[in-house]
Amino acid sequence: MLNHANVWKAVDQIAKAYGLSASGLAKKSGLDSTTFNKSKRTSPDGKLRWPSTESVAKILAATGADLYEFVAYVENGQKAPPRTIPLIGLAQAGSEGYFDDAGYPTRGCWEEIPTPGTTDHHAFALEISGDSMEPVFRDGDTVIVSPEESVRRGDRVVVKTKDGEVMAKVLKRQTVQHIELSSFNPAHEDRELTTTDIDWIYRILWAAQ
Repeated sequence: MLNHANVWKAVDQIAKAYGLSASGLAKKSGLDSTTFNKSKRTSPDGKLRWPSTESVAKILAATGADLYEFVAYVENGQKAPPRTIPLIGLAQAGSEGYFDDAGYPTRGCWEEIPTPGTTDHHAFALEISGDSMEPVFRDGDTVIVSPEESVRRGDRVVVKTKDGEVMAKVLKRQTVQHIELSSFNPAHEDRELTTTDIDWIYRILWAAQ
């Protein structure tokens, strides 16, 4: 549960997991040594003080922990086991057998890779091939894709057509009847598709080189 007590407990658990005290964790994170002291977690008038997102980011950078680990401490009070997601090549994604009727990975014929925290249990990874997504995504990069995240104008997305074509683009415009897609590489054309031509369109969360 995301509440004040559990968030601060997660900070303490991260410190303990990496052999540090609360003050030691603050110093290692480049912060004042008293930043995470229990006396600093409420103001003199009793108002709750939360660790800032910048402080959490510095904690993760200093310890090498990832956001998934921190969230696991918040939710469960203990470190979660490493999570993996399925991976295939972008070209393979257009072939039959890799997705079920709902557009989710079938997993049986996929490889698995570890991933930082995403709450989407249907998330999967695609390995980029070719130069059509340069300079944003290069040959060999891996993109993490979420079927459950909402897609908005300007998002980087992966689209699969009912003909089996799979492409990574930027969502330029979406209506009930059509979607317009911009290409990353100016050498490759933009696309306009009817919604009836689309099997699925999923948001790209992040990429790893």
